[in-house]
Amino acid sequence: MRFDTYDPGEGFYDELFLAANQPRPEAVPLIERIHSLEEGELQRRQQAAQAAFFQMGITFNVYGDSQGTERIFPFDIIPRIISAGEWSRLEQGLKQRIHALNLFIDDIYHDQKILKDGILPPELIESAKGFLRPCIGLNPPGGIWCHITGTDLVRDRDGTWYVLEDNLRCPSGVSYVLENRRVMKSTFPALFNTMGIQPVDDYPSHLLETLLHLTPPQLSNPTVVVLTPGIYNSAYFEHSFLAQQMGVELVEGRDLVVADGYLQMRTTKGLQRVDVVYRRIDDDFIDPLAFRPDSMLGVPGLLEVYRSGRVAIANALGTGVADDKVIYAYVPKMIRYYLGEEAILPNVPTYLCWDPQDQAYVLENLDKLVVKAANESGGYGMLMGSQATPAERAAFAEKIRAQPRNYIAQPTLCLSRVPTLVDRGEGPCLEACHVDLRPYILYGEDIYVHPGGLTRVALKKGSLVVNSSQGGGSKDTWVLCSDPSC
Repeated sequence: MRFDTYDPGEGFYDELFLAANQPRPEAVPLIERIHSLEEGELQRRQQAAQAAFFQMGITFNVYGDSQGTERIFPFDIIPRIISAGEWSRLEQGLKQRIHALNLFIDDIYHDQKILKDGILPPELIESAKGFLRPCIGLNPPGGIWCHITGTDLVRDRDGTWYVLEDNLRCPSGVSYVLENRRVMKSTFPALFNTMGIQPVDDYPSHLLETLLHLTPPQLSNPTVVVLTPGIYNSAYFEHSFLAQQMGVELVEGRDLVVADGYLQMRTTKGLQRVDVVYRRIDDDFIDPLAFRPDSMLGVPGLLEVYRSGRVAIANALGTGVADDKVIYAYVPKMIRYYLGEEAILPNVPTYLCWDPQDQAYVLENLDKLVVKAANESGGYGMLMGSQATPAERAAFAEKIRAQPRNYIAQPTLCLSRVPTLVDRGEGPCLEACHVDLRPYILYGEDIYVHPGGLTRVALKKGSLVVNSSQGGGSKDTWVLCSDPSC
């Protein structure tokens, strides 16, 4: 398999090629290595990689899917490459954004200065599904709310990076980053010795360090747990993987109880105090006494123990207010307000359907826009206007008119592409497929951006939707060191 016939196309930014037969400088060693393989060898390595994923049980669940809930996560063997200089700017921009978002969340649950100063309309916060009134006045350890964030980035046709959305509640996908790298190291071992690719396998140690930072210094041996909804959750593989990698217990709500004023874990030797909970359960389900009374996933009384400071939770309860796609539109203003700086990484231009002028524009241009529900994820609750039928656009217009606060709209970006090994029924070939990028940011003693992140790829021909639940897959992300000997 060679790139001689690969067409990067026009109108899109190709992550590996400047033009046909002209690889970007940082991609040259990879392209040369692939060209050195015998005919059919790349396909065999692709099949071996997918078999490795199957053997390791690297899966995700799709709710309500007639083909069964558990699937192997599709993986493509051709990586995405990011230069050291480019990564440095992304890192700076992500640190700036998370710093401002953390200040915003703390402000919203305390003095609400940003509302009093007229930067955000108060009604947007009051109507936000992620704004939890029981969290008003909470003081998480160190004033840190968003300990683990997965920020989705996209690159437009001119190479400009944009923030597509923020994920501050229970961001998933980092386990695939680590397993992708493990498979790629066995697939192209020589390149990892010569190209100076930043390692990713230390993420679990950074995560554990972030979680331990939440405990009081006088605790000599704090207990950390990963709280999962259970085996039927879409990211259960990741929950168990991270718990195993950190060497901590994986628990469900039924394994925990509030006793003697503390959160305690049931063990064969009796109750054991829990000091830090890395929760992978949404806010609404974590404490049936404070939020949803019908929840069977959480722990009754957990909020009260948390409020009293006798247990730490990551991410802090209430962070979902910043995941609201309407609130997202105001992040550049937050950065200016809290930090006195301009955003290093811009948002995608966004129209707010609650604004009459914006709504009128959206309704007149539905065929050119992407419309998203404020609190949906995974590619659900979305209209790709250019690919929708007139009937679908008309139905969505009614939804916007009925609940304007619940929708935003954005122009259709020409997402960057990466060569991908596909088989459309005529044998394997290299095709340009659209990608996004989800780096993971940890906020402990300081803000740490893990090098690379999850590159998700749209495997359906011509699709712009990269979500695994919508037919997407993933690639390894190679961030190069400024010093090749790293």
